[in-house]
Amino acid sequence: MVIPVAGRSDSVRIGNLHCRGESLLTERMLMDQTSLKNALQWNERYAAQSVEQLTELLRIPSVSAQSSHNADTRRAAEYVLNQLKAAGLKAELFETPGHPIVYGEWLGAPGAPTVMIYGHYDVQPPDPLDQWETPPFEPTVRNGHIFARGATDDKGQMYTHIRSVTAWLKTAGQLPVNVKFVIEGEEEVGSNHLEIFLRDHRDRCRNDIAVVSDTSQYGPGLPAITYGLRGIVACEIKLTGPRQDLHSGIFGGSIANPANALARIVAELHCESGRVQIPSFYDDVKDLTTEERAEWAQLPFNQQQFLAGIGAGDVWGEAGYTTLERRWARPTCDINGMLSGYTGEGPKTIIPSWAMAKITCRLVPSQDANKIVASLRTFVEARVRPGLQLEFKEYHGCPATVCDLGSPYMAAAKRAIEKGFGKAPVLIREGGSIPVVGTFKEILGVDTLLLGWGQNTDNLHSPNERFSLEDYQRGIRASTCLWYELAAK
Repeated sequence: MVIPVAGRSDSVRIGNLHCRGESLLTERMLMDQTSLKNALQWNERYAAQSVEQLTELLRIPSVSAQSSHNADTRRAAEYVLNQLKAAGLKAELFETPGHPIVYGEWLGAPGAPTVMIYGHYDVQPPDPLDQWETPPFEPTVRNGHIFARGATDDKGQMYTHIRSVTAWLKTAGQLPVNVKFVIEGEEEVGSNHLEIFLRDHRDRCRNDIAVVSDTSQYGPGLPAITYGLRGIVACEIKLTGPRQDLHSGIFGGSIANPANALARIVAELHCESGRVQIPSFYDDVKDLTTEERAEWAQLPFNQQQFLAGIGAGDVWGEAGYTTLERRWARPTCDINGMLSGYTGEGPKTIIPSWAMAKITCRLVPSQDANKIVASLRTFVEARVRPGLQLEFKEYHGCPATVCDLGSPYMAAAKRAIEKGFGKAPVLIREGGSIPVVGTFKEILGVDTLLLGWGQNTDNLHSPNERFSLEDYQRGIRASTCLWYELAAK
């Protein structure tokens, strides 16, 4: 077969272009290495400034749940907006019927991945105030930690990414990747308008990978990447009997007691070995792989320290699984609250008119939230005694998520964290739920890197919330390295 000269010439030309392309890529990576070094040195030089700026943000009482703080919550949004602009990003506020969403972008790296950084500037109410050692919105440094509401959840963790982007743009004038920030002010009240924003601005928010720092390390000195989250469904059941509370002596034994009936239903949710008794509850549950169980077994976990830390006397749960496996990768059904009858001081001999329980189920991958809720409703309906009326309410929910451990983005995150913290991260799952991760997958079709810099012991949602300043700086370093590593993936 005769190969045309033109074909040979094209082959040579394409080969030369390919070699030239590799050369350009290598040249760019060498330049980025120098830029990374300069950005890291800038972080060290201005470490005190990073603490000062975080302190200013923490002083703002941006409690999204309380309308009396609406002006403060907006002030926090404007502070984040101004910091993004000062860093060199194009940024603006998007108004919602609730609190505004801060959007910022820098898109000066054509051909490089686009990363979306999500966080929230709103915080939980600080109550009970009398349990704070120092006022919740007067940030105070003690024993290497900064104490304030929002220190870890999520102002401190979110701000590490603003500082890292600032370092790149102040030193190199550019980033190795494109970045988009979406910082909302309603995470602590259900992110009511975030999904609408993402759908309305789907094209603007498109990206290759999302980054969220709203989780925790595995423990002190043990950085972690959270690659799996349980999902959740929430509901409420209410049994109503007589139209008002009745004398238990006169009417007791003649009509169904809503509190007794509810207690019976609740007691039957689990068997003695801890398995949930709702029909079909485990139909779609996939067992952990042998490799995952082996890896988790190698993690440092002291059960007595775990119990002491939460003030519990012993562990309990589904038979056949370790405590970590139950917390991270097995489905659950829990009563979150029960209310009925008289609960004041001393006795009151009544048959209550009604009884109520709030229930949540934590779900694992492949479980269908709608299927679980329908099965729970059927389970409860079959156990309602004659003379009682059932009211069944469904609340929020989100699916479980598991990230691809073989993803190049995951590999890049591992390298960045090892550079930032000086130690390779462990891979963990988390028993809680972060609904926004599922929202990103559904609307934008992207996975999320969950990179937590804080600790589970940082008193999130509790008095004396704190954040280690050493971990804050490590988080900034890891974030700075992340942009380089994602470009090099």
